[in-house]
Amino acid sequence: MHTLLGVASLRAIEHEAASGLPPRTLMMRAADAVVRQALRLGEGPFLIFAGPGNNGGDALEAAALLAQAHRQVEVVMLGEPEALPADAAVSWQHCLQAGVAVTRSVPARIAAPVVIDGLFGIGLVRALSGLYAEAIQRINTSGAQVLAIDLPSGIDADTGAVVGSPNGCAVRAQTTLTFIGDKPGLYTGDGIDCAGTVIVDALGIAPEILHAHSADAGALNGPGHFMHALQPRARNTHKGSFGNVAIVGGNVGMTGAVHLAARAALLAGAGRVFVHPLAERQPFDPAFPELMIRRVEDLDCSHVVVAGPGLGQDTTARAVLGQALDAAPRLVLDADALNRIGSDKPLADLLAARCRRPGLDTLLTPHPLEAARLLGVRNEDIARDRIGATHRLVERFGASVVLKGAGSIVMATDGRWFINPTGNPGLASAGTGDVLAGVLGALLAWCTDAFAALQAAVWFHGAAADALVARGIGPIGLRAGELPEEIRRLLNAHITPPAR
Repeated sequence: MHTLLGVASLRAIEHEAASGLPPRTLMMRAADAVVRQALRLGEGPFLIFAGPGNNGGDALEAAALLAQAHRQVEVVMLGEPEALPADAAVSWQHCLQAGVAVTRSVPARIAAPVVIDGLFGIGLVRALSGLYAEAIQRINTSGAQVLAIDLPSGIDADTGAVVGSPNGCAVRAQTTLTFIGDKPGLYTGDGIDCAGTVIVDALGIAPEILHAHSADAGALNGPGHFMHALQPRARNTHKGSFGNVAIVGGNVGMTGAVHLAARAALLAGAGRVFVHPLAERQPFDPAFPELMIRRVEDLDCSHVVVAGPGLGQDTTARAVLGQALDAAPRLVLDADALNRIGSDKPLADLLAARCRRPGLDTLLTPHPLEAARLLGVRNEDIARDRIGATHRLVERFGASVVLKGAGSIVMATDGRWFINPTGNPGLASAGTGDVLAGVLGALLAWCTDAFAALQAAVWFHGAAADALVARGIGPIGLRAGELPEEIRRLLNAHITPPAR
Protein backbone atom coordinates (compact mmCIF):
# COMPACT_ATOMS: atom_id res chain seq x y z
CA MET A 1 0.00 0.00 0.00
CA HIS A 2 2.57 2.65 -1.03
CA THR A 3 4.58 3.00 2.17
CA LEU A 4 6.39 6.34 2.40
CA LEU A 5 9.84 6.14 4.00
CA GLY A 6 11.89 9.01 5.37
CA VAL A 7 15.59 9.52 4.72
CA ALA A 8 16.68 8.09 8.07
CA SER A 9 14.75 4.88 7.43
CA LEU A 10 16.04 4.63 3.86
CA ARG A 11 19.65 4.94 5.02
CA ALA A 12 19.11 2.26 7.67
CA ILE A 13 17.54 -0.08 5.11
CA GLU A 14 20.35 0.53 2.62
CA HIS A 15 23.02 -0.12 5.25
CA GLU A 16 21.43 -3.35 6.44
CA ALA A 17 20.80 -4.64 2.92
CA ALA A 18 24.29 -3.76 1.67
CA SER A 19 25.95 -5.52 4.59
CA GLY A 20 24.64 -8.83 3.34
CA LEU A 21 25.57 -8.33 -0.33
CA PRO A 22 28.78 -8.16 -2.36
CA PRO A 23 30.22 -4.62 -2.65
CA ARG A 24 28.47 -2.25 -5.06
CA THR A 25 25.53 -4.64 -5.62
CA LEU A 26 22.90 -2.02 -4.91
CA MET A 27 24.60 0.55 -7.16
CA MET A 28 24.75 -1.95 -10.01
CA ARG A 29 21.09 -2.83 -9.53
CA ALA A 30 20.19 0.87 -9.51
CA ALA A 31 22.16 1.52 -12.70
CA ASP A 32 20.51 -1.43 -14.41
CA ALA A 33 17.07 -0.11 -13.42
CA VAL A 34 17.98 3.35 -14.78
CA VAL A 35 18.99 1.86 -18.12
CA ARG A 36 15.75 -0.13 -18.42
CA GLN A 37 13.65 2.93 -17.68
CA ALA A 38 15.70 5.20 -19.96
CA LEU A 39 15.17 2.82 -22.88
CA ARG A 40 11.42 2.95 -22.25
CA LEU A 41 11.62 6.71 -22.78
CA GLY A 42 13.60 6.55 -26.01
CA GLU A 43 16.44 4.97 -27.97
CA GLY A 44 18.77 7.89 -27.39
CA PRO A 45 20.95 9.82 -27.66
CA PHE A 46 21.11 10.16 -23.87
CA LEU A 47 22.59 13.08 -21.95
CA ILE A 48 23.42 12.20 -18.34
CA PHE A 49 24.18 14.75 -15.62
CA ALA A 50 26.32 13.26 -12.83
CA GLY A 51 26.93 14.88 -9.47
CA PRO A 52 29.49 14.45 -6.69
CA GLY A 53 27.90 11.63 -4.65
CA ASN A 54 26.51 8.14 -5.01
CA ASN A 55 23.56 9.46 -6.99
CA GLY A 56 26.18 10.54 -9.52
CA GLY A 57 27.70 7.06 -9.20
CA ASP A 58 24.38 5.51 -10.24
CA ALA A 59 24.32 7.86 -13.23
CA LEU A 60 27.90 7.06 -14.26
CA GLU A 61 27.30 3.33 -14.01
CA ALA A 62 24.16 3.69 -16.11
CA ALA A 63 26.15 5.62 -18.73
CA ALA A 64 28.69 2.78 -18.91
CA LEU A 65 25.91 0.22 -19.36
CA LEU A 66 24.25 2.27 -22.10
CA ALA A 67 27.56 2.60 -23.94
CA GLN A 68 28.15 -1.13 -23.64
CA ALA A 69 24.70 -1.63 -25.18
CA HIS A 70 25.85 0.52 -28.14
CA ARG A 71 23.66 3.49 -27.29
CA GLN A 72 24.80 7.03 -27.92
CA VAL A 73 25.43 8.60 -24.52
CA GLU A 74 27.26 11.62 -23.14
CA VAL A 75 27.96 12.53 -19.51
CA VAL A 76 28.09 16.01 -18.04
CA MET A 77 30.31 15.43 -15.01
CA LEU A 78 29.90 18.27 -12.53
CA GLY A 79 31.44 16.55 -9.53
CA GLU A 80 35.18 16.25 -8.99
CA PRO A 81 36.16 12.70 -9.99
CA GLU A 82 38.97 12.52 -7.45
CA ALA A 83 36.52 13.43 -4.65
CA LEU A 84 33.85 10.85 -5.47
CA PRO A 85 32.87 8.29 -2.80
CA ALA A 86 34.52 4.90 -3.24
CA ASP A 87 31.63 3.18 -5.03
CA ALA A 88 31.01 6.14 -7.32
CA ALA A 89 34.73 6.35 -8.11
CA VAL A 90 34.61 2.79 -9.45
CA SER A 91 31.63 3.77 -11.62
CA TRP A 92 33.66 6.73 -12.97
CA GLN A 93 36.37 4.32 -14.08
CA HIS A 94 33.75 2.04 -15.68
CA CYS A 95 32.37 5.05 -17.53
CA LEU A 96 35.78 5.97 -18.94
CA GLN A 97 36.57 2.37 -19.84
CA ALA A 98 33.31 2.11 -21.77
CA GLY A 99 34.36 5.06 -23.91
CA VAL A 100 31.58 7.40 -22.78
CA ALA A 101 32.04 10.99 -23.97
CA VAL A 102 32.47 13.23 -20.92
CA THR A 103 32.27 17.00 -20.60
CA ARG A 104 32.97 19.01 -17.45
CA SER A 105 30.88 22.06 -18.39
CA VAL A 106 27.17 22.71 -18.75
CA PRO A 107 26.16 22.67 -22.42
CA ALA A 108 24.71 25.88 -23.81
CA ARG A 109 21.96 23.84 -25.47
CA ILE A 110 20.61 20.36 -24.89
CA ALA A 111 19.72 18.48 -28.06
CA ALA A 112 19.38 14.96 -26.65
CA PRO A 113 15.78 13.72 -26.51
CA VAL A 114 16.34 11.99 -23.15
CA VAL A 115 18.11 13.61 -20.18
CA ILE A 116 18.98 11.67 -17.04
CA ASP A 117 19.32 13.65 -13.82
CA GLY A 118 21.92 12.10 -11.52
CA LEU A 119 23.11 15.27 -9.83
CA PHE A 120 21.87 14.85 -6.26
CA GLY A 121 19.83 12.36 -4.29
CA ILE A 122 18.56 12.23 -0.71
CA GLY A 123 21.71 13.73 0.82
CA LEU A 124 21.28 17.31 -0.41
CA VAL A 125 21.10 19.86 2.43
CA ARG A 126 21.93 23.22 0.75
CA ALA A 127 20.39 25.26 -2.02
CA LEU A 128 21.92 24.51 -5.41
CA SER A 129 23.86 27.32 -7.03
CA GLY A 130 26.61 27.95 -9.56
CA LEU A 131 27.13 25.23 -12.17
CA TYR A 132 24.48 23.05 -10.57
CA ALA A 133 21.84 25.75 -10.78
CA GLU A 134 22.89 26.45 -14.37
CA ALA A 135 22.58 22.76 -15.21
CA ILE A 136 19.10 22.57 -13.73
CA GLN A 137 17.99 25.61 -15.70
CA ARG A 138 19.25 23.99 -18.91
CA ILE A 139 17.53 20.71 -18.11
CA ASN A 140 14.21 22.38 -17.30
CA THR A 141 14.17 24.39 -20.53
CA SER A 142 15.48 21.64 -22.81
CA GLY A 143 12.15 20.14 -23.90
CA ALA A 144 13.69 16.68 -23.42
CA GLN A 145 12.17 13.74 -21.58
CA VAL A 146 13.78 13.99 -18.15
CA LEU A 147 14.37 10.93 -15.99
CA ALA A 148 15.36 11.69 -12.38
CA ILE A 149 17.41 9.12 -10.49
CA ASP A 150 15.92 8.49 -7.02
CA LEU A 151 14.40 11.98 -6.82
CA PRO A 152 14.63 15.23 -8.79
CA SER A 153 17.82 17.08 -7.85
CA GLY A 154 16.99 19.92 -5.46
CA ILE A 155 13.92 18.31 -3.84
CA ASP A 156 13.94 17.36 -0.17
CA ALA A 157 12.98 13.69 0.03
CA ASP A 158 11.21 14.08 3.38
CA THR A 159 9.26 17.29 2.78
CA GLY A 160 8.81 17.85 -0.96
CA ALA A 161 10.17 21.40 -0.59
CA VAL A 162 12.89 22.78 -2.82
CA VAL A 163 16.05 22.61 -0.69
CA GLY A 164 17.06 26.08 0.38
CA SER A 165 13.83 27.75 -0.75
CA PRO A 166 13.31 30.48 -1.78
CA ASN A 167 16.88 30.54 -3.10
CA GLY A 168 17.03 26.94 -4.31
CA CYS A 169 16.08 25.28 -7.57
CA ALA A 170 15.05 21.79 -8.63
CA VAL A 171 14.85 19.59 -11.70
CA ARG A 172 11.39 19.16 -13.22
CA ALA A 173 11.27 15.57 -14.44
CA GLN A 174 8.64 13.69 -16.41
CA THR A 175 9.63 10.45 -14.67
CA THR A 176 11.31 9.72 -11.35
CA LEU A 177 12.79 6.28 -10.73
CA THR A 178 13.08 6.07 -6.97
CA PHE A 179 14.99 3.36 -5.13
CA ILE A 180 14.41 1.12 -2.10
CA GLY A 181 11.13 2.74 -1.09
CA ASP A 182 8.71 5.53 -1.90
CA LYS A 183 9.53 8.96 -0.49
CA PRO A 184 7.01 11.46 0.91
CA GLY A 185 8.68 14.38 -0.83
CA LEU A 186 7.64 13.02 -4.22
CA TYR A 187 3.94 13.47 -3.39
CA THR A 188 3.57 16.81 -1.65
CA GLY A 189 4.65 20.43 -2.04
CA ASP A 190 6.97 21.21 -4.95
CA GLY A 191 7.85 17.53 -5.22
CA ILE A 192 4.58 16.78 -7.04
CA ASP A 193 5.37 19.09 -9.93
CA CYS A 194 9.01 18.04 -10.08
CA ALA A 195 8.68 14.27 -9.84
CA GLY A 196 6.25 13.52 -12.67
CA THR A 197 5.38 9.83 -12.83
CA VAL A 198 6.99 7.97 -9.92
CA ILE A 199 8.30 4.42 -10.35
CA VAL A 200 9.62 2.53 -7.33
CA ASP A 201 12.36 -0.11 -7.58
CA ALA A 202 13.19 -1.82 -4.30
CA LEU A 203 16.53 -3.01 -5.74
CA GLY A 204 15.77 -6.55 -4.68
CA ILE A 205 15.89 -5.72 -0.96
CA ALA A 206 14.02 -8.29 1.11
CA PRO A 207 10.55 -7.17 2.27
CA GLU A 208 11.36 -8.06 5.87
CA ILE A 209 14.23 -5.52 5.89
CA LEU A 210 11.92 -2.84 4.50
CA HIS A 211 9.26 -3.69 7.07
CA ALA A 212 11.71 -3.60 9.98
CA HIS A 213 12.43 0.08 9.36
CA SER A 214 8.92 1.32 8.57
CA ALA A 215 7.51 1.92 12.05
CA ASP A 216 7.19 5.69 11.49
CA ALA A 217 6.37 5.45 7.79
CA GLY A 218 3.45 7.17 6.16
CA ALA A 219 1.39 5.95 3.23
CA LEU A 220 -0.51 7.22 0.23
CA ASN A 221 -4.17 7.71 1.07
CA GLY A 222 -6.56 5.50 -0.86
CA PRO A 223 -9.75 3.40 -0.62
CA GLY A 224 -7.89 0.48 0.93
CA HIS A 225 -7.43 2.58 4.06
CA PHE A 226 -11.01 3.76 4.58
CA MET A 227 -13.59 1.78 2.62
CA HIS A 228 -14.17 -0.51 5.61
CA ALA A 229 -15.95 2.42 7.26
CA LEU A 230 -18.26 3.23 4.33
CA GLN A 231 -20.89 0.54 4.69
CA PRO A 232 -23.52 -0.10 1.99
CA ARG A 233 -26.97 1.14 2.83
CA ALA A 234 -29.48 -1.46 3.93
CA ARG A 235 -32.85 -1.49 2.21
CA ASN A 236 -34.67 -1.39 5.57
CA THR A 237 -33.52 2.05 6.60
CA HIS A 238 -34.62 5.68 6.98
CA LYS A 239 -33.17 9.18 6.94
CA GLY A 240 -32.36 9.03 10.63
CA SER A 241 -29.95 6.20 9.90
CA PHE A 242 -27.59 8.58 8.13
CA GLY A 243 -27.36 11.31 10.70
CA ASN A 244 -27.95 15.02 10.93
CA VAL A 245 -25.46 17.69 9.93
CA ALA A 246 -25.64 21.28 11.11
CA ILE A 247 -23.54 23.76 9.15
CA VAL A 248 -22.91 27.16 10.68
CA GLY A 249 -21.31 30.08 8.85
CA GLY A 250 -22.38 32.40 6.07
CA ASN A 251 -21.77 35.81 7.59
CA VAL A 252 -22.30 39.05 5.67
CA GLY A 253 -20.96 38.76 2.13
CA MET A 254 -20.07 35.07 2.57
CA THR A 255 -23.40 33.26 2.47
CA GLY A 256 -22.35 31.24 -0.56
CA ALA A 257 -19.80 29.34 1.53
CA VAL A 258 -22.31 27.86 3.93
CA HIS A 259 -24.63 26.85 1.09
CA LEU A 260 -21.81 25.14 -0.83
CA ALA A 261 -20.96 23.15 2.29
CA ALA A 262 -24.60 22.28 2.90
CA ARG A 263 -25.22 21.14 -0.65
CA ALA A 264 -22.09 18.98 -0.50
CA ALA A 265 -23.24 17.41 2.78
CA LEU A 266 -26.63 16.57 1.28
CA LEU A 267 -25.16 14.98 -1.84
CA ALA A 268 -22.59 13.07 0.23
CA GLY A 269 -25.37 11.23 1.97
CA ALA A 270 -26.32 12.99 5.18
CA GLY A 271 -29.87 12.13 6.30
CA ARG A 272 -30.77 15.74 7.04
CA VAL A 273 -28.81 18.96 6.65
CA PHE A 274 -29.50 22.10 8.68
CA VAL A 275 -28.05 25.41 7.55
CA HIS A 276 -27.43 28.15 10.13
CA PRO A 277 -26.37 31.32 8.28
CA LEU A 278 -25.30 34.27 10.38
CA ALA A 279 -26.44 36.87 7.86
CA GLU A 280 -29.26 35.27 5.90
CA ARG A 281 -32.92 34.73 6.60
CA GLN A 282 -34.17 33.19 3.37
CA PRO A 283 -36.63 30.34 3.98
CA PHE A 284 -34.94 27.86 1.65
CA ASP A 285 -32.20 27.31 -0.89
CA PRO A 286 -34.05 27.51 -4.23
CA ALA A 287 -31.71 25.02 -5.91
CA PHE A 288 -31.75 22.65 -2.93
CA PRO A 289 -35.11 22.98 -1.14
CA GLU A 290 -34.23 19.84 0.87
CA LEU A 291 -31.87 21.94 3.00
CA MET A 292 -33.44 23.26 6.20
CA ILE A 293 -32.54 26.85 6.98
CA ARG A 294 -32.50 27.70 10.67
CA ARG A 295 -31.52 30.66 12.83
CA VAL A 296 -28.02 30.52 14.23
CA GLU A 297 -29.60 30.81 17.68
CA ASP A 298 -31.28 27.47 17.06
CA LEU A 299 -28.05 25.52 16.44
CA ASP A 300 -28.49 21.97 17.77
CA CYS A 301 -25.09 20.74 18.87
CA SER A 302 -26.31 17.17 19.19
CA HIS A 303 -25.84 16.98 15.42
CA VAL A 304 -22.55 16.71 13.59
CA VAL A 305 -21.49 20.35 13.44
CA VAL A 306 -19.48 21.92 10.61
CA ALA A 307 -18.32 25.34 11.76
CA GLY A 308 -16.44 27.84 9.67
CA PRO A 309 -17.53 28.28 6.03
CA GLY A 310 -17.97 32.04 5.75
CA LEU A 311 -18.31 32.31 9.54
CA GLY A 312 -16.65 35.70 9.87
CA GLN A 313 -14.95 37.13 12.93
CA ASP A 314 -17.66 39.04 14.80
CA THR A 315 -19.00 38.43 18.30
CA THR A 316 -21.81 36.20 17.06
CA ALA A 317 -19.30 34.05 15.21
CA ARG A 318 -17.20 33.72 18.34
CA ALA A 319 -20.19 32.83 20.50
CA VAL A 320 -21.48 30.10 18.20
CA LEU A 321 -17.98 28.71 17.76
CA GLY A 322 -17.55 28.50 21.52
CA GLN A 323 -20.90 26.71 21.74
CA ALA A 324 -19.86 24.14 19.14
CA LEU A 325 -16.47 23.58 20.78
CA ASP A 326 -18.17 22.94 24.10
CA ALA A 327 -21.08 20.75 23.08
CA ALA A 328 -20.82 19.12 19.62
CA PRO A 329 -20.02 15.37 19.81
CA ARG A 330 -18.57 15.47 16.32
CA LEU A 331 -17.10 18.72 15.03
CA VAL A 332 -15.48 19.87 11.78
CA LEU A 333 -13.55 23.14 12.04
CA ASP A 334 -12.83 24.92 8.78
CA ALA A 335 -11.98 28.33 7.34
CA ASP A 336 -12.97 31.22 9.62
CA ALA A 337 -13.41 28.93 12.62
CA LEU A 338 -9.70 28.13 12.35
CA ASN A 339 -8.78 31.76 11.75
CA ARG A 340 -10.67 32.82 14.85
CA ILE A 341 -9.07 30.09 16.97
CA GLY A 342 -5.65 31.15 15.64
CA SER A 343 -6.16 34.70 16.90
CA ASP A 344 -8.06 33.95 20.11
CA LYS A 345 -6.08 32.11 22.81
CA PRO A 346 -9.10 31.29 25.02
CA LEU A 347 -10.75 29.59 22.04
CA ALA A 348 -7.51 27.77 21.20
CA ASP A 349 -7.30 26.56 24.78
CA LEU A 350 -10.97 25.51 24.63
CA LEU A 351 -10.23 23.48 21.50
CA ALA A 352 -7.27 21.76 23.15
CA ALA A 353 -9.36 21.05 26.26
CA ARG A 354 -12.18 19.66 24.13
CA CYS A 355 -9.78 17.24 22.42
CA ARG A 356 -8.74 15.87 25.81
CA ARG A 357 -12.34 14.93 26.64
CA PRO A 358 -13.21 11.31 25.83
CA GLY A 359 -15.87 10.46 23.30
CA LEU A 360 -15.61 13.62 21.18
CA ASP A 361 -14.37 13.73 17.57
CA THR A 362 -12.69 16.88 16.28
CA LEU A 363 -11.34 17.35 12.76
CA LEU A 364 -9.39 20.37 11.52
CA THR A 365 -9.17 21.24 7.81
CA PRO A 366 -6.71 24.15 7.44
CA HIS A 367 -5.03 25.38 4.29
CA PRO A 368 -1.41 26.48 4.79
CA LEU A 369 -2.18 30.08 5.80
CA GLU A 370 -4.76 28.92 8.36
CA ALA A 371 -2.24 26.39 9.66
CA ALA A 372 0.35 29.15 10.01
CA ARG A 373 -2.09 31.24 12.08
CA LEU A 374 -2.92 28.28 14.30
CA LEU A 375 0.77 27.62 14.96
CA GLY A 376 1.86 31.25 15.15
CA VAL A 377 4.39 30.90 12.32
CA ARG A 378 4.86 32.19 8.79
CA ASN A 379 3.24 30.64 5.73
CA GLU A 380 6.74 29.84 4.41
CA ASP A 381 7.40 27.76 7.52
CA ILE A 382 4.42 25.58 6.69
CA ALA A 383 5.54 25.15 3.06
CA ARG A 384 9.05 24.20 4.17
CA ASP A 385 7.79 21.09 5.98
CA ARG A 386 4.12 20.28 5.44
CA ILE A 387 4.27 16.92 7.20
CA GLY A 388 6.06 18.40 10.20
CA ALA A 389 3.55 21.26 10.36
CA THR A 390 0.65 18.81 10.38
CA HIS A 391 2.31 16.86 13.17
CA ARG A 392 2.68 20.06 15.21
CA LEU A 393 -1.02 20.86 14.73
CA VAL A 394 -2.02 17.40 15.95
CA GLU A 395 0.33 17.78 18.92
CA ARG A 396 -0.87 21.30 19.75
CA PHE A 397 -4.59 20.61 19.71
CA GLY A 398 -5.05 16.84 19.91
CA ALA A 399 -7.34 16.71 16.86
CA SER A 400 -7.02 14.85 13.57
CA VAL A 401 -5.94 17.20 10.78
CA VAL A 402 -5.89 17.52 7.03
CA LEU A 403 -3.40 20.14 5.84
CA LYS A 404 -4.81 21.00 2.44
CA GLY A 405 -2.76 21.78 -0.63
CA ALA A 406 -0.73 19.96 -3.26
CA GLY A 407 -0.48 16.51 -1.69
CA SER A 408 -2.78 17.10 1.29
CA ILE A 409 -1.43 15.64 4.53
CA VAL A 410 -3.97 13.64 6.57
CA MET A 411 -2.87 12.79 10.13
CA ALA A 412 -4.56 11.01 13.03
CA THR A 413 -4.09 11.67 16.71
CA ASP A 414 -2.31 8.31 17.09
CA GLY A 415 0.45 9.37 14.68
CA ARG A 416 -0.75 7.64 11.51
CA TRP A 417 -0.23 9.89 8.50
CA PHE A 418 -1.05 9.82 4.82
CA ILE A 419 -0.45 11.91 1.73
CA ASN A 420 -3.49 12.21 -0.50
CA PRO A 421 -2.70 11.55 -4.18
CA THR A 422 -5.95 12.79 -5.72
CA GLY A 423 -6.75 16.32 -6.79
CA ASN A 424 -5.40 18.88 -9.22
CA PRO A 425 -5.02 22.67 -9.68
CA GLY A 426 -8.75 22.94 -10.38
CA LEU A 427 -9.25 22.79 -6.62
CA ALA A 428 -7.32 26.05 -6.21
CA SER A 429 -10.46 28.13 -6.46
CA ALA A 430 -12.95 29.72 -4.10
CA GLY A 431 -15.38 27.43 -2.34
CA THR A 432 -13.69 24.05 -2.85
CA GLY A 433 -12.69 23.94 0.84
CA ASP A 434 -16.31 24.60 1.81
CA VAL A 435 -17.33 21.60 -0.28
CA LEU A 436 -14.74 19.42 1.46
CA ALA A 437 -16.02 20.53 4.87
CA GLY A 438 -19.59 19.64 3.91
CA VAL A 439 -18.61 16.22 2.57
CA LEU A 440 -16.66 15.53 5.74
CA GLY A 441 -19.65 16.50 7.86
CA ALA A 442 -21.85 14.07 5.93
CA LEU A 443 -19.40 11.19 6.23
CA LEU A 444 -19.04 11.84 9.97
CA ALA A 445 -22.81 11.61 10.23
CA TRP A 446 -22.96 8.08 8.85
CA CYS A 447 -19.51 6.60 9.57
CA THR A 448 -18.46 5.41 13.01
CA ASP A 449 -14.73 5.81 12.28
CA ALA A 450 -14.05 9.56 12.30
CA PHE A 451 -10.52 9.35 10.91
CA ALA A 452 -11.63 7.05 8.10
CA ALA A 453 -14.31 9.64 7.30
CA LEU A 454 -11.58 12.29 7.05
CA GLN A 455 -9.48 10.10 4.76
CA ALA A 456 -12.47 9.31 2.57
CA ALA A 457 -13.66 12.91 2.31
CA VAL A 458 -10.23 14.15 1.22
CA TRP A 459 -9.78 11.32 -1.29
CA PHE A 460 -13.24 11.59 -2.88
CA HIS A 461 -12.99 15.39 -3.01
CA GLY A 462 -9.75 15.16 -5.00
CA ALA A 463 -10.96 12.23 -7.10
CA ALA A 464 -14.04 14.23 -8.11
CA ALA A 465 -11.85 17.06 -9.35
CA ASP A 466 -9.73 14.55 -11.28
CA ALA A 467 -12.81 13.00 -12.87
CA LEU A 468 -14.14 16.40 -13.93
CA VAL A 469 -10.80 17.37 -15.46
CA ALA A 470 -10.71 14.06 -17.32
CA ARG A 471 -14.01 15.11 -18.94
CA GLY A 472 -12.65 18.53 -19.90
CA ILE A 473 -14.24 20.42 -17.00
CA GLY A 474 -11.15 22.14 -15.64
CA PRO A 475 -8.68 22.54 -14.27
CA ILE A 476 -9.10 26.08 -15.58
CA GLY A 477 -12.47 27.39 -14.50
CA LEU A 478 -13.54 24.37 -12.43
CA ARG A 479 -16.18 25.64 -10.00
CA ALA A 480 -16.63 24.43 -6.45
CA GLY A 481 -20.32 23.96 -7.14
CA GLU A 482 -19.50 21.34 -9.79
CA LEU A 483 -17.85 19.02 -7.27
CA PRO A 484 -20.74 17.73 -5.09
CA GLU A 485 -22.60 15.85 -7.81
CA GLU A 486 -19.37 14.20 -8.96
CA ILE A 487 -18.58 13.24 -5.37
CA ARG A 488 -22.04 11.66 -5.11
CA ARG A 489 -21.40 9.68 -8.29
CA LEU A 490 -18.05 8.39 -7.04
CA LEU A 491 -19.43 7.44 -3.62
CA ASN A 492 -22.16 5.41 -5.25
CA ALA A 493 -19.69 3.79 -7.64
CA HIS A 494 -17.36 2.73 -4.82
CA ILE A 495 -19.92 1.56 -2.26
CA THR A 496 -21.53 -1.65 -3.46
CA PRO A 497 -25.18 -1.95 -2.45
CA PRO A 498 -26.25 -5.08 -0.61
CA ALA A 499 -27.25 -8.05 -2.72
CA ARG A 500 -30.98 -8.59 -3.24
